[in-house]
Amino acid sequence: MDINSQNPNYVGFLWNIAESLRGTYKAEDYGKVMLPLIVLRRFDCLLDEYDREIIKKIYKETDYVSGLERDIMVIAELEEVHKMKNISFFNISDYDFKSLLDDSENIAENLKNYINGFSENVKNIMKNFKFSSQIDHLNKKNKLYSIIQKFAEVDFHIDKIPNERMGQIYEELIRRFYENTDAGEHYTPREVVELCMEMLFYTKEEFIKENGKYIDIADFCAGTGGMLSEARRYIESKNKNAEIQLYGQELMDESFAICQADMIMKGENPENIRLGNTLSEDRFKGEKFRFLISNPPYGVTWKDEEHIIKMESELGFDGRFGAGTPRTTDGSLLFLQNMISKMKDDNDGSRIAIILNGSPLFTGDAGSGESNIRKWIIESDLLEGIIALPTDMFYNTGISTYIWVLTNKKISKRKGKIQLIDATKFYDPMKKSLGSKRKELSTSHIKDIKDIYSKFEESDVSKIFDNKDFGFVKVTIERPLRLKFQITDEVIENIKKASFYKKLNKDQQEQLNSVVNLFDKIKVYMSRNEFLEDLNSKIKLKNINFIKTSQIKNLISIIGVQDNEAEICRDSKGNIEADSSLRDYEFIPLKENIKEYFKREVCSHIEDAWIDEGTLDKVGYEIPFTKYFYKHEELRSFTDIISEIEELEKIITSEIYNIFN
Repeated sequence: MDINSQNPNYVGFLWNIAESLRGTYKAEDYGKVMLPLIVLRRFDCLLDEYDREIIKKIYKETDYVSGLERDIMVIAELEEVHKMKNISFFNISDYDFKSLLDDSENIAENLKNYINGFSENVKNIMKNFKFSSQIDHLNKKNKLYSIIQKFAEVDFHIDKIPNERMGQIYEELIRRFYENTDAGEHYTPREVVELCMEMLFYTKEEFIKENGKYIDIADFCAGTGGMLSEARRYIESKNKNAEIQLYGQELMDESFAICQADMIMKGENPENIRLGNTLSEDRFKGEKFRFLISNPPYGVTWKDEEHIIKMESELGFDGRFGAGTPRTTDGSLLFLQNMISKMKDDNDGSRIAIILNGSPLFTGDAGSGESNIRKWIIESDLLEGIIALPTDMFYNTGISTYIWVLTNKKISKRKGKIQLIDATKFYDPMKKSLGSKRKELSTSHIKDIKDIYSKFEESDVSKIFDNKDFGFVKVTIERPLRLKFQITDEVIENIKKASFYKKLNKDQQEQLNSVVNLFDKIKVYMSRNEFLEDLNSKIKLKNINFIKTSQIKNLISIIGVQDNEAEICRDSKGNIEADSSLRDYEFIPLKENIKEYFKREVCSHIEDAWIDEGTLDKVGYEIPFTKYFYKHEELRSFTDIISEIEELEKIITSEIYNIFN
């Protein structure tokens, strides 16, 4: 195949090289070799146009500094003195891909020297790829020379493949390598990303079409950069003259390397992609962005980062987590808060599209970290809408997922409102599953969902709510303590088994027994006060001094039995005591009058109940998504079921008869 013909199939050519690794690598590991080599060959081809001797000379002249500072000086000198424009990396080794083939015996060592001859930015990418170990493995399996030879055949020079096309080739191979493996957790299906883009740029169509518009987009769980690439593609389809800057942060070394390399392939600034834990390392501190997208890992624990995150949370809104922290087993709402903290607060504002699982919708009781975060988001009028996606949409999980859409500049008709869309039935079944992915969105599905969102109307799949509809007050409902008392043989045995009784010495136990045995075992006390008076008189009669208030409380807890016919118990001030065993909770919608709700929903059933006034400020927020779209289905009648069973029995009997006759 002539790879440099007019319409070369670069992806096919590179995939054939990958297939030559079969036997040496599993298919899911092809990317460990192919992706770093594509990056290296691209750099190798680009450096063909530069005078390497000049680069070496300038590098030698700057040996009084080291590291990244030295690289910056070399690049600046090349651009100024020798007019080498648009150079962001260089190589000072004596090798290139073709010269590596001249020494087959030492190709592994020479390739490593070639990589070490690059400027720090490229060396860091290759380090994060962990490519050195792959070189050794390929060499051991006698595959290294043939792979380098195949790569040397393809010309990746910018004159042959512009940055945009190179990025597309690289991105397509990333998709092929990772979509059907465990590494697919770093990859979001293209059609889901496309739907996110429609939501991200909703109401901003004219904004991004302005000539020469500067647009910045950030993804702080960037993975291999797929969502950022799709964002650029979307904007360029609307405005080819827009100045687009992509920013990202990624935790995993290899994913970071792939993403940063992808940015270089497309002519982006690789320094805008930064390595680190988004939750504990804010690599974009103080920076704000117009558009923010993300598909953070679901249910990721942040126990190891708890101390750092809690310290930042204590800063309030001077930090990123001012609304609170969720439980340490799920950091989803921390990722969301981080994104919100990066929104621009100007006339145009910012928009967010983030993919989350179901947990952030409802996990956590009123007053919990999760509920407080939802409360802050909704009461700040940041949440614009949520779209429920079909299950089985992702490569590594079949669970329910949702796109949350947020903005700090809602259009007028959406102010104070939240739209929920049930898109769980918008899918086509895939002919062949890819991991857990069995369903996909078509272009028409995406268009339909966008139209439903844009129309902002109620329907079977679209519900519109006021912000307050998701809020509630969790009040504690108390009922009076009513106890009856009777000293039976069973009660006496229970007293002797009690821990407080066993701590008494033998003499004290006998004295207590003598008091208890004075009671008439038939008599029932329907008043605690009456029982206490009788108990105290018997203690006095026996002249016992060791029985104090604590022992009396222990006796009350063992002997007293709840009885609705008994007299209400009161404390020393005459206040009604509550029965903790009858304690209940009511979740009263914020729009409801608490007293009226209590009278209607509680007092009509339980006359002696009351509200604990201390719980009236316990406000919570949750979004019970499925509840709003639940459709009751009539159960089949018993007669129909019996009739069907009888028909099946006849068929089975007939089949059995045919077998034996």
